[in-house]
Amino acid sequence: MYRNIRDYEIRYTDVDFKDELKLSSLMSMLEESACCSADELGFGYDDISPRGIGFILANWYIEVARPIKLGERLTVHTWPMKPKTTIFFREFEVYSGEEKVCAATTRWCMVDIKTFAVLPTSAFFENDTREYNDCRALEFNSWRLAPVNDGVKSYVKAVSASDYDHYFHVNNTKYADICLDAFTVDELAGRSIENVQITYVKQCKFGEALEIYRRDDGDLSYLEGRVGDEARVRFKIKFRRI
Repeated sequence: MYRNIRDYEIRYTDVDFKDELKLSSLMSMLEESACCSADELGFGYDDISPRGIGFILANWYIEVARPIKLGERLTVHTWPMKPKTTIFFREFEVYSGEEKVCAATTRWCMVDIKTFAVLPTSAFFENDTREYNDCRALEFNSWRLAPVNDGVKSYVKAVSASDYDHYFHVNNTKYADICLDAFTVDELAGRSIENVQITYVKQCKFGEALEIYRRDDGDLSYLEGRVGDEARVRFKIKFRRI
């Protein structure tokens, strides 16, 4: 069955103050592999953008078996599932040598890139004859994240030009750094991420102030990014002690 397989080396700029792979860097590697896979299968950016169509990420769920360190070489496997009515699943496995160190599952939507209205997958995948891999990297289906109504405001981020991607909104990987900036260095020093779930509610635009609200329950943290009273992104992070 189809898989796109790419190698990555963990560079100095990919790691945090503990010399561990940053969540945003991991997500960037996975997204890079996803884009290369879509190009390979004929529904990449150059294939769909001339038709006014784009892919945007709706959800991430990522499990990390152990901290991934500076200098490691990773091999990312990715494959799409057969498109559903409005949802496109993509799966990931990440290896360091023979050891599986990470797995992830994602949900994507096709949108009109002018209005960002969600389109049915048939807008591009009608009469699709591609062969899809029918296995999941993770058997995860609990996609809903509840509002963080009782959180404490812990960080404010002014959306700037460096946060933008070619859809003129904050790139999905940027939210990982923004939400983790709601923690102090001391809070993160003895912990690493075991799993993380992300739901993107609405785009953030240049000049907006994204306020991060946080609620902790032991090693679980729930975060919500809001502009005014409107939710834009939600995180659920489980930490492990190291």
